[in-house]
Amino acid sequence: FRFSTTIIQTKKPDVLEMEKDLNQNSPRIRKLRDNGYPPNTPTSRMNNNNQRDNHPNSPRDYNHTPSSPTARLRWRNRSNEIPAEVKRGNASNVRNLLLGDKNKYRSMWIRTCSSLWMLGGVFFIIYMGHLYIWAMVVGIQIFMAKELFFLLRRAHEERRLPGFRLLNWHFFFTAMLFVYGRILQQQLVNTVSSDRFIYKLVSGLIKYQMVICYFLYIAGFMWFILTLKKKMYKYQFGQYAWTHMILIVVFTQSSFTVANIFEGIFWFLLPAALIAMNDVAAYFFGFYFGKTPLIKLSPKKTWEGFIGASVATTISAFLFANVLGQFQWLTCPRKDLSTGWLHCDPGPLFRPEYYPLPTWIASFSPWKEISILPVQWHAFSLGLFASVIAPFGGFFASGFKRAFKIKDFGDSIPGHGGFTDRMDCQMVMAIFAYIYIQSFIVHQDYSVEMILDHISRSLGHEEQKMLYAKLGDILRHKLQGGF
Repeated sequence: FRFSTTIIQTKKPDVLEMEKDLNQNSPRIRKLRDNGYPPNTPTSRMNNNNQRDNHPNSPRDYNHTPSSPTARLRWRNRSNEIPAEVKRGNASNVRNLLLGDKNKYRSMWIRTCSSLWMLGGVFFIIYMGHLYIWAMVVGIQIFMAKELFFLLRRAHEERRLPGFRLLNWHFFFTAMLFVYGRILQQQLVNTVSSDRFIYKLVSGLIKYQMVICYFLYIAGFMWFILTLKKKMYKYQFGQYAWTHMILIVVFTQSSFTVANIFEGIFWFLLPAALIAMNDVAAYFFGFYFGKTPLIKLSPKKTWEGFIGASVATTISAFLFANVLGQFQWLTCPRKDLSTGWLHCDPGPLFRPEYYPLPTWIASFSPWKEISILPVQWHAFSLGLFASVIAPFGGFFASGFKRAFKIKDFGDSIPGHGGFTDRMDCQMVMAIFAYIYIQSFIVHQDYSVEMILDHISRSLGHEEQKMLYAKLGDILRHKLQGGF
């Protein structure tokens, strides 16, 4: 008796709870029997679940939560990230998973309509000009930050922390002032001659921008320390680290995107269009031909969709570059903060070069030569990156969402999820486009306006007079041929 009592006492609480629930005289079983449920309800449910799960061809209901303790324990141990059909590699089940969705046509219709609305809005903003595109990027950033801030939010804990969410937005707008202030500083230099009032108004803010941003961040840091609350330390420090990670992810890609915009709308529009083209092509190729799963993180991504999208994106990059390169409004860089139409020398990248067609083609064609813009060869590199490397940004986002057991980051865009779901590949592409442009396209030099602005802000009157005299001597010697 003592030995059996010891065994019972050493059993884990959850095992004792399961034995109580499976006991026919337990209060739970008696209550079910009094309410009209058949006898052995938990046991029969458990057996039915075992038979269903052990049957090789029986479909599983992943939305069903088992009621019996044993089934609940088995449910916790079961992986919920990848459907079991994909794990087993059953060809017929995989095909049903990829092609047997009854609601896929409705989903495609919703996604197509929302895509057309977004496309029309983006075209209108691009028509308005550089500053409006910048404003669009800022708006997208705010939506992305909102979706990511609320991803790890715990409402029942934040009720005890009034004003805690406001601290996140304080850090967000401080980072925005720091990142965009530096970009604004470069563009404001060239606005001196066009609008002196704006220059005087903002030059002081730009001069002390780093100091202002630093003390704003220190104020947020002190705010965070003063609001630490007992028994909430772990949650608060977790949110503090999560906020900083969001700022790095969001503002890193957006700062590169804005820099590309001022180099010319062409360098913003082409990479973004290639990502959109790759996404649409992968969706349709996978929709109609997808049979072979590509990666376990995204069971509905297929090799057929990936390869078809890569070919379509690379060809589209060559064609898009030719079409977009015909418009000066898209190719001219913006050197100031005005909103007028741009006219400039297109440069060698956007001047057509003519190549004669082979004789056997020219004999059947009305054209004897074709014109190709040199920038189209650069577009090949962007197209290859957009089709082969950039999709891994989407795979990363898929793994991130599965880690938190969510389908989308938000529901702002019908059929697409949130803005973060649409920008996962764009973030990777924007950084590569900036690096490529600065390495192979743009020559690093200083304009006269930039040098004059630096002189006027950094040198005193006497130093400026000395510089003026020395420049006069240098120019005089050059004209006399003695320098």
